[in-house]
Amino acid sequence: MAERRIYIDYNATTPLKEAVKAGMIRDLDVYGNASSMHSSGRLAHARVEAARRAVGELLGASPENIIFTSGGSESNNTVFQTMRRLASGPDGRLVSQGRTEIITTSIEHPCVLNSAAFLQTLGFTVHFLPVDPYGKVRLDALKAALNERTLFVSVMMANNEIGTIQDIREITALVKAAGAWMHTDAVQAVGKIPVNVAELGVDYLTLSAHKIYGPKGIGALYIRKGAPLFPLIHGGHQEDSLRAGTYNNIGILGLGTAAELAAGEVHRYGTEIAALREQLRDGLLARVPNITINGHPQEVLPNTLNVSFPGAEGESILLSMDLKGIEASTGSACASGSLEPSHVLMAIGAGPERAHGSIRFSLGWGLTAEDIEYIIETVPPIIERLRAMSTIV
Repeated sequence: MAERRIYIDYNATTPLKEAVKAGMIRDLDVYGNASSMHSSGRLAHARVEAARRAVGELLGASPENIIFTSGGSESNNTVFQTMRRLASGPDGRLVSQGRTEIITTSIEHPCVLNSAAFLQTLGFTVHFLPVDPYGKVRLDALKAALNERTLFVSVMMANNEIGTIQDIREITALVKAAGAWMHTDAVQAVGKIPVNVAELGVDYLTLSAHKIYGPKGIGALYIRKGAPLFPLIHGGHQEDSLRAGTYNNIGILGLGTAAELAAGEVHRYGTEIAALREQLRDGLLARVPNITINGHPQEVLPNTLNVSFPGAEGESILLSMDLKGIEASTGSACASGSLEPSHVLMAIGAGPERAHGSIRFSLGWGLTAEDIEYIIETVPPIIERLRAMSTIV
C-alpha cells in the first residue's frame, strides 16, 4: 500500500472540516430534544434555528423556507412525492384530466431518475430531456416538452460526474411561464459556486451536508413560499409538520457550521480549486496522448475534471492509481457497483468504450499543487502500461 494518500473524490463525499468536527464534538452536550420546552430543549431549539439561518444565508433564503432532512435523496423524494399527491384524487389515483407530465433530464442523479421512473409506473408521463455533447440541457427540447399538462420539472444545477453547470435561471423562467413547478438538485453546486434561490426563481432546491465538509445523514430542502409540500415522513409536529422525527441535533448543528463556512469561502473556492483543476487538466493533456475531457469547457464546476482514457479500462486505472495512493472515481459513487457504462457519459454521446475508460477527479480543500503534480507524474505510466496490455483496438 502506498505511503502517500491523495484523496481526489470530493464529489462522492468530503471530509469533515476541522471547525465542523470541533463544533460537533462541543455540541455533543446539546442533548436536549429541540421540541421540549425546558431549558435543555430550548437550548437545542435555539441552536437548530441558528443552523437553519446559516443554511438560509448560504442560499439567499429566509430560514422559514428551509426544512432539514436526512440528505439529498430524501429531499428529492419529498418533492417527487409531493408532485404525486398534487396530481392524485381523494382516492390516491392519478387524475387523468389534470397535469400529469413530468420533465427531467437524462443525466440526473439516480435518486431523481428512479423517482421519476416510479411515477411512470403510476401513470405519469415523464420526459427525459437530452443534453448536448458538453452535458448542457437542450433548451429546444425543454420548450417542445412543456405544455398545459406539465406539472413539474426537475433539473440538477451541476452534474456530479462531469461537472457541467446548467442554466437554471433560464430553465426556470421557461418552466414558470408554462405554469409548472420547478425543482433543482443543487447537491453538487452548493458551496462550489454561488447559489441564490431568489435569483434562480426555483420552487424547490436540494442540498446535502456531506458535500460541503459537513456530516453524513443530514441535508436540507428549500421550499419557496407558496409552493406546496406534503410530508414524506408522517409523525410529530417537527418542521411545521412537514418532516416528522426527533431533531438530529448533532447533524443539524454540523450542517449549520459547514454552511456558514461555505458561505464565506465560495468565491475563494472558485478561484483556488479551479486553479488546481486547470493544473491537473493541462498536465494530463500534455503528458497523456489521445484523451478527452468530458463536460463543458467553461460552464463547469471549479473542482470537477472527468477524463476519458481510450484503450484503458476505468476500473483498472482506478485500482492502479489506488496502489499509488491516488483515490479517485470512475463516476458517480452511487453507481460504482454497476458494470453498466455511465448514463451521463452515454447521454453526451461518449459511447461505451470512452465511458468505460473514464475517471472522475473531483478536487477540494486540502489538496495542494504538489499533490496535483504527483498525480500528473503518476497517471501517464499507468495509462501507457494498461494500453499496452489492452485488447481494445
